[in-house]
Amino acid sequence: MVSAVDLTGRPFHFIGVGGIGMSALAQVLAQRQLPVSGSDIRLNHITQRLESLGAHIFSQQDAANLQFFQQHPPDLSPREGDRPLSHPLLPQVICSTAISDSNPEYRAALELGCPIFHRSDLLAALIAQYRSIAVAGTHGKTTTSGLISYLLTQTGLDPTVIIGGEVSALGGNARLGLGSYLVAEADESDGSLTKFSPHIGVMTNVELDHPDHYQNLGEVIETFQQFVDRCQVTIGCIDCETLRQHFQPDLTYSLDPQRGATYTVQEVEYRGDGSVAQVWERGQPLGELHLKLLGSHNLSNALAAVAVGRQLGLEFGAIAAALATFEGAKRRFEYRGTTNRIALVDDYAHHPSEIQVTLAAARLQVKTQRSPLPTPPQRIIAVFQPHRYSRTEALLSGFAQSFQDADITLICDVYSAGEAHNGQADGQQVATAVAQHHPQVHYCPSLESVSQWLIQNSVPGDLVLFLGAGNLNQIIPTVLDRLQSAPVS
Repeated sequence: MVSAVDLTGRPFHFIGVGGIGMSALAQVLAQRQLPVSGSDIRLNHITQRLESLGAHIFSQQDAANLQFFQQHPPDLSPREGDRPLSHPLLPQVICSTAISDSNPEYRAALELGCPIFHRSDLLAALIAQYRSIAVAGTHGKTTTSGLISYLLTQTGLDPTVIIGGEVSALGGNARLGLGSYLVAEADESDGSLTKFSPHIGVMTNVELDHPDHYQNLGEVIETFQQFVDRCQVTIGCIDCETLRQHFQPDLTYSLDPQRGATYTVQEVEYRGDGSVAQVWERGQPLGELHLKLLGSHNLSNALAAVAVGRQLGLEFGAIAAALATFEGAKRRFEYRGTTNRIALVDDYAHHPSEIQVTLAAARLQVKTQRSPLPTPPQRIIAVFQPHRYSRTEALLSGFAQSFQDADITLICDVYSAGEAHNGQADGQQVATAVAQHHPQVHYCPSLESVSQWLIQNSVPGDLVLFLGAGNLNQIIPTVLDRLQSAPVS
């Protein structure tokens, strides 16, 4: 077994290649003309895209998949300066934390002696090859990574991109650029953040979001501190109290001019169709920024992108022009359709802080009557699917107070993500806790019961906001179809 990821031509096999993080890595390797295969029991448009780029995708996880490159040898002609490969047709196997020791491909890889790496090892190897920008933080990583990637693309820097969400303007969750920069979303969920050594490290905020891995906030802080130590330049949001108390970023940003950040904003206008603000750098005005993204959290994310752009030497005018046209990432307040004047929106929010800012952004559309939706909403219905029993238990009090900007809240059962229940908090307990702070809460345990409630109770002018990191959003097309045929109230 080799001790480091080999990017000179040896094949790669991804176990669970359809995942949002794994597929981004596989796409970049395939675009670099490296031999790539992968397996996933749930094929989707992402695996189809990988196949179109030359990756071989298996629809089942089987030990025989690891023999593919022996049966179909790729061209492994040595490139100038490359060392000969030992056992070149045994692939390097890439796994995520979700892959267990009992996985048949994983067991076969061990028996065959394949080099086995966590996905973060591969990402770390790619980060080391570029002038990389790694975006870390409990919330906002995907949108901030998308903003920075889009900015660098629009200004001609042609970055390579590896992020944990799809951005239509970038063609998905990854792209191979010809420039010297790489933008990566750096995930802290399993502690692998400490492997990355980027040129620029961005920290959006620091909270406890993964109690399945961390015992307390102190452990999260320690992981981020190790990340900071490996960055050449750090950029941090000092609106986050934890970040402000425990870190000293080289460059800072804040929505509060009184905090003395390197980058801040004044004359802010939050609207239902975006935001406008005057951006300041080191106490001097840079100019006006217009965003299509909703809410203060997205203005903060954009300010991080401004800080990165300026650190790279870009003129503010070019930065503002690019950010003004960014449409956002999928599953981040993603409009999915309207029928009978009932609008459906999908959002990945699954932490109390994320739910609060997402609902606050939705409330702006009601208050200002300005909206990118076909008609401004009159009422907000929040549908929440808790994600993981461990998170639900640890953050129950936070969830209880997160739905103040919803007119009606529906809570369904917990999406376990493979966790055993073990007597931890469930959907009913979440609904009971939320009901202590909210007048209209309904417990709809199954996805079918959610659909039925919405069909029977939604009225024209409603904005139905689906919140969660599980499979709740899978019912959106069905709800749209059933609302279309339902009588209008």
